[in-house]
Amino acid sequence: MLKFILKKLLLMIPMLIVISFIVYFGLQLTGIDPINSMVSPEVLSANADRIDELREELGLNDPLIVQYGRWLGGILTGDLGYGLDGTPIARTIATRLPYTLELAGYSLILSAIIGIGIGIISAIRQNGVIDYVGRVLAVLGQAVPQFLVGILMIWIFSIKLGWFPASNRVDPMATNAFVDAFLHLFLPVATLTIGMVAVLMRYARNTMLDVLNSDYIKTARSKGIPEWKVYLKHGFRNAMKPVLVILMFRIPTLIGGSVVIESVFSYPGIGTTMTNAITSNDYPVVMVTTLIIAATMLVCSFMVDVLNALLDPRVRLGE
Repeated sequence: MLKFILKKLLLMIPMLIVISFIVYFGLQLTGIDPINSMVSPEVLSANADRIDELREELGLNDPLIVQYGRWLGGILTGDLGYGLDGTPIARTIATRLPYTLELAGYSLILSAIIGIGIGIISAIRQNGVIDYVGRVLAVLGQAVPQFLVGILMIWIFSIKLGWFPASNRVDPMATNAFVDAFLHLFLPVATLTIGMVAVLMRYARNTMLDVLNSDYIKTARSKGIPEWKVYLKHGFRNAMKPVLVILMFRIPTLIGGSVVIESVFSYPGIGTTMTNAITSNDYPVVMVTTLIIAATMLVCSFMVDVLNALLDPRVRLGE
């Protein structure tokens, strides 16, 4: 197992380098000139000679491969550089990334509890009311785009009912920080959770049905084992192995989806930071945030591989 983990970790290194290469050169091909974002057109036209000197000082006249090497070297040493407004990117990431992980973490926990719970009950009570309602909700949850769900959430619960705030994470004037944080997190977490619940609900139901139709379940019932013990000890435990793998596979999608949801709710996470940087042509921030999101998804994929190898020895043996 240790050999398998080390192999996967070593494989991540060239993958991260390739991702950083694509991110850097992809943004360079857009033709964005940082000087144009840093200096007004009037100053540019009046100080053309000084602008050339500034470009030389910043190393913007160096070959792209040299600029990429300098940028990657800074990333590896912890120097993420500065945004075009002079703010250290490392400070921005340290402030915003925990908010994104918080949003994704709560959504993951809630979707696992609700989706797996309803899926298992639907399988046990097949063709019952919960099963029919769960299947309808699962189809709707997968069919409706997350950003549309978010907009509907804002329209119903913020504009019409006024129960929850529609944007931001905290209210500076709030008297109870815990309640205020809960109110601000509720709608974005609920929006992300709905899509995840739909996937987990259907998969947990189908997997549990396959397990309940297995021969060893029939054997357990023939021995007179209580039905609740059949469901809990033999059914649920065996059905959860593939469901956990699917749950881990959804984490990268959850991280990527939080970028869109943060924009809808103006939630101050890493996704909002990236979209704001794109709008303002702050390409140093765009490069770092894109690389961090890609690296996070790569780490999640690594965790999926490790979990899959723990559950199925054939994976780590290369079969």
